[in-house]
Amino acid sequence: MVVDSDDPAIWLHPTDAAQSFVLGTDKGDTNGGLYVFDLDGRIDRARSVTPLMRMNNVDIAQDVAMTGGRMDVAVATERNRQMIRVFSLPDMRPIDGGGIVVFDGDTTRAPMGVSLYRRPSDGALFAIVGGKTGPTDGTYLWQYRLDTDAGGVVRGTKVREFGAYSGRKEIEAITVDDALGYVYYSDEQVGLRKYFAEPDSGNAELALFGTDGFADDHEGIAIYERDAGTGYIVVSDQGANRIQVFAREGTATNPHEHARLAVIPVRASETDGLEITSRAVGDRYPAGMLVMMSNRGAFHYYDWRDVQRAIDQVAGRP
Repeated sequence: MVVDSDDPAIWLHPTDAAQSFVLGTDKGDTNGGLYVFDLDGRIDRARSVTPLMRMNNVDIAQDVAMTGGRMDVAVATERNRQMIRVFSLPDMRPIDGGGIVVFDGDTTRAPMGVSLYRRPSDGALFAIVGGKTGPTDGTYLWQYRLDTDAGGVVRGTKVREFGAYSGRKEIEAITVDDALGYVYYSDEQVGLRKYFAEPDSGNAELALFGTDGFADDHEGIAIYERDAGTGYIVVSDQGANRIQVFAREGTATNPHEHARLAVIPVRASETDGLEITSRAVGDRYPAGMLVMMSNRGAFHYYDWRDVQRAIDQVAGRP
């Protein structure tokens, strides 16, 4: 049983969509876990990993080049051990040698948010990690390159520190748009910040948007791709039980101007993390799916076609 749900991620089976699953974190301090849910929402206890110590956020990268071949991986923050954890998929086997220490073990910066960036040019994999707190000098997020050693154990090497922080609350929700090369994150109670995901592209903030119209915390954030350059940035408005939808693409004069397109109520309550895939998940979710954490230990699944209809209705499209 999941007691304190927090963040989901979606794994897509390469050949049999019915075997796809959702990962969800449970934040128990000493009895937390990383749970596998099938598409009916049932827990696969054989593959779920427990006990773990306060699992916060999780992300997935598929078909990643590692020593010895290509593989799918899940990376999650184990907050009470100051680590990120790495598991192979779909078997959920730990491949991190017990964990990768982040923030140099600084207990005041206990890891919460994590998102993966796979560089299109060479397939290199990076984890971008946010903490419970941190400095306001533009170094709140730490980015690590993930590689396997000769024994097949995943190691992390820090490549940069970046990211503005208001100092008001915390930064937990992070997402990366691999195709366009941007990272977005929620500076809670302030707005959504945008940077280059590539560590060699500089640390200048590209945008701060969504600074008004939220009831309380800016939380879970994910990307829906309509095509190579367009789509949506979806954010949970935690205090109002709704999502806010922004344009993935900018304007003709400003590629970093992200207009608010819709505000949509949802049944999920007090949502922290959410995740989206725009790929078909079998006949059940032919246009993709949205997964949202809800309080009382739950995760909700939404057919993207329903979300798209709600966006179109607000925008006045037939």
